[in-house]
Amino acid sequence: MTRNRAIKRPNRNETSVLRNKPTAPSRPDPQTLEIVIWPAPVLTQRAQDVGTIDAWLLQVIERMKHLMESHEGVGLAAPQVGLPLRLFVMAEKAKAEQAVAVINPVLELDSQTEEAEEGCLSLPGIRGQIMRAKKITLSGYDVKGEPISMPLEGFPARIAQHENDHLDGVLIISRMAPTARIAIGKKLRELTKLS
Repeated sequence: MTRNRAIKRPNRNETSVLRNKPTAPSRPDPQTLEIVIWPAPVLTQRAQDVGTIDAWLLQVIERMKHLMESHEGVGLAAPQVGLPLRLFVMAEKAKAEQAVAVINPVLELDSQTEEAEEGCLSLPGIRGQIMRAKKITLSGYDVKGEPISMPLEGFPARIAQHENDHLDGVLIISRMAPTARIAIGKKLRELTKLS
């Protein structure tokens, strides 16, 4: 399901994707952003809609693409770099130049599901079997503030669902079977000690 939103007229240097701009989180220097490791609170909170696409946000997106590639990931959500914003980047082949940024994403899920192994850059060393929809329609806005809608299937659909979960404060450990969560208990305790 796509979400219809009124678009306000931006000034020359920014593109608005919402009528009412939400309260903005802090705006750190994009070059200082690094991947946040669980149990950082930002990873378990619902992110805020992006109100304006400006030069700062575009720099954040570029930084996220490069962090994703340098950590050999196929996707990265803004909360994973400490920013509670509804935004993620994804690239099936883990290449920054091929990464797509989706702002304020909305997912429509197909009823058919499949299980596959997933890992997470914010949960290093932890992998688990996660059930996901086989097909989805991913809607949102691109970096120019233009509406986008794309059907995805298989691995790309899984990436988008994983990254969108981050925007809702949901991690793969929440989607694992109880026995699997018990099995990774020691690794989670080790991550807690590192924080």
